[in-house]
Amino acid sequence: MQYLLDTSTCIFFLRGRLDLDSAFRQKKASNCFISEITVFELYYGAANSDDPAKSYATVDKFIAGLTIIPIFTCARQYAETKVHLKRNGTPMHDEFDLIIGVTAATNDLTLVTDNGKDFRFIKNLKVENWMAKP
Repeated sequence: MQYLLDTSTCIFFLRGRLDLDSAFRQKKASNCFISEITVFELYYGAANSDDPAKSYATVDKFIAGLTIIPIFTCARQYAETKVHLKRNGTPMHDEFDLIIGVTAATNDLTLVTDNGKDFRFIKNLKVENWMAKP
């Protein structure tokens, strides 16, 4: 199985609240990816931190070890999903989450997030929560 790490999962790791090292050993790091959108959100968080230089360095080190999935290949699926959700009265209010979810679904990746409810209406999306308590 292959995984797309949501921004929340990455933030939990960067703040020391999630041991991704053991998850990467168990799931194999080569099976774990992030979206370009997650990179944008992580850099925004770094820029908005109390010590941007240190935070940028931390983000740079983190993303250097991961494959970044481009979002362009998901543009059509994004548009179709957004229209579908709007017409069904279940629109997603966070565009970035919608893009990340569609990226996972389009690339047949399991989305790893602590915010499963935010993605529940995206068709064909598999979700896991590595933060969930057993």
